[in-house]
Amino acid sequence: MDSSAPGPPVVVGITGASGSAVVVHLLEALAADGIPVALVATAAGRAVLREECGYSLDRFRRPGFVEYSDADPAAPIASGSRPTRGMAVVPCSANTVAKIAHGLADTLLTRAAHVHLKERRRLVLMPRETPLSPIMLRNLTSLAELGVAIVDPAPAFYLKPKSVDEITRYLAGKVLEQLGLPQRLYRGWKEERP
Repeated sequence: MDSSAPGPPVVVGITGASGSAVVVHLLEALAADGIPVALVATAAGRAVLREECGYSLDRFRRPGFVEYSDADPAAPIASGSRPTRGMAVVPCSANTVAKIAHGLADTLLTRAAHVHLKERRRLVLMPRETPLSPIMLRNLTSLAELGVAIVDPAPAFYLKPKSVDEITRYLAGKVLEQLGLPQRLYRGWKEERP
């Protein structure tokens, strides 16, 4: 991590579920606030980001941005002795939800999630799009009971979004709020637009 970056990083995981536009807004918001990022993306996560948004992870490189291989068990985020501001997995595939819910830490992404659980740090998951199977719902319930914040990718229709971009900004803002970080991506009920 860039030594000039303030404070510990937010760990961001990207998996192969649909919803990459949300992580784009999340990473841009963290960059705008100068918050360091430790990123780990699965191969499928990279592919979906390219397919849905036309971006590679190179778009997000900046001081304070560090990317780790999902196959690197020695990365700093694999240890509880490395402080973080929390972790968000956006989007989070059903496979990744199941691994985290059942204690499988066979990749850096799932290991980092387990570190956040054992250290009682903030962990936010945005699961794949609807519909969700009964198994997925059980896994999400199990994680929620452990204190994991589940941010369902459902729009807030009462805010009357006018575009997909407004919806994905709202969802990224909800992830930031669950991490305990300020957000300026959407307006709340009866607030002026950002």
